[in-house]
Amino acid sequence: MFNFGKGQPGPGSRQDLGQMPSDGGSGIGDDGSRSVSAQVSPAQAAQPISMAGMGAGSTSGDGQGGITGMVSQFLEGNPYFTAGFGLMGLGAGVALARKGVSRLGNFMYRQMLVDLEIPSKDKSYSWFLEWMSHHPQRSSRHLSVKTAYKQHDNGSISTRFDLVPGPGKHLIRYKGAFMLISRERSGRMMDMSTGTPFETVTLTTLYRDRHLFSDMLGEAQKQALQKQEGKTVIMTSFGPEWRPFGAPRRKRTLDSVILADGIKEKLVEDVQDFLNSGKWYYDRGIPYRRGYLLYGPPGSGKSSLIQALAGDLDYNICILNLAERTLTDDRLNHLMNHVPDRSILLLEDVDSAFSERKQSDEQGFLSGVTFSGLLNALDGVASADERIIFMTTNHPEKLDPALIRPGRVDFKELIDNATESQIRRMFLRFYEGKEEECQRFLRAIVERNEPVSTAQLQGLFVYNKDNPMGAIAMVENLP
Repeated sequence: MFNFGKGQPGPGSRQDLGQMPSDGGSGIGDDGSRSVSAQVSPAQAAQPISMAGMGAGSTSGDGQGGITGMVSQFLEGNPYFTAGFGLMGLGAGVALARKGVSRLGNFMYRQMLVDLEIPSKDKSYSWFLEWMSHHPQRSSRHLSVKTAYKQHDNGSISTRFDLVPGPGKHLIRYKGAFMLISRERSGRMMDMSTGTPFETVTLTTLYRDRHLFSDMLGEAQKQALQKQEGKTVIMTSFGPEWRPFGAPRRKRTLDSVILADGIKEKLVEDVQDFLNSGKWYYDRGIPYRRGYLLYGPPGSGKSSLIQALAGDLDYNICILNLAERTLTDDRLNHLMNHVPDRSILLLEDVDSAFSERKQSDEQGFLSGVTFSGLLNALDGVASADERIIFMTTNHPEKLDPALIRPGRVDFKELIDNATESQIRRMFLRFYEGKEEECQRFLRAIVERNEPVSTAQLQGLFVYNKDNPMGAIAMVENLP
């Protein structure tokens, strides 16, 4: 151990170092001993001294500080790592900004805009497309064609092409408000009954203009009803719903149906009384529905009478074929409970569907409807009120008594072959003022001594337009 006297500079002191040779080699002291020294900076010289003064406990702390320092030095000195953190932060910021903008956009959309969806199954769907095709301010660039045929009074047929907005987006202006109309198809889903894809029309406008939706749909309905004004719509079942069958037909007047004296007037009076007695039925707890059965030989005017009655009442006709193979009890019940308003439900030729209550395995079932299913649909617990049902048959003797009992059939009427009074009125309707020819025609019919239907007479008169003598000559050739 070195021992330095007080006030005496020892080896390695500033004075001693200053006397060392400048080449940093070895030198000889005053006592003759050799000393070895190295030229170092003051900071390097101070470092071992400070380390020596630290306690043993400082060794672990110095190791942790060294690792932290190395990591800090690596992070601060690595430009790639720093750039990666910067890009990550930038990406996170962009993602948050996009999410914020999206939420802000959705919030503003909900607060400022309103949507209205019209599915293709809704009645107003066809009304709206028809209205769009006639809207003068439409800006559609993608159109679809709808071909329609019209038969004129002279028998000629003309074709009309209606251009309706096709799938896509269309912009219109209605009563000063802009509306975006989007017509979209529901993927590959199709209506199996018609082969057309399911579609949805979506209307979008400002929330403050939402009341225009009702105005627009009301205008579309009014336009559609104007096309049906003076006409009778015939509807048939497509799956679980009713759809128009062909174009609306011109209303047939009651005067054009010539029946035996008193029959037509009695039927019209009964139907009118039923329609005016709704409160009477409800007050007494009686189901508000009425069934009619018209029976008689073919061509006697049963269907013509129903069509003329519907025209007089301004009703439509819903025809249901009970012999349809795909018709089931559930579907029958659903259709009969969802008949459109102001419509007559017509079951034609009910004897052909249920001529016998039991059907053998060899014959097979002509349809999926059971006899009990029909009875329950007519007056069961789930049967609908405010309903008028007409049944027709050529063979009333084949009908099961359970089908035509009161409550299911309330009014029965025979529509028979033409009487002498009917023949006379029909002849004068086609050949006005030909009284003498009418008498000759009546004598020819009497001499024939066979019943004749009104359908046969009408065919004869149509074939001999403006030629009463030709009609008289052809009486004996009637089938």
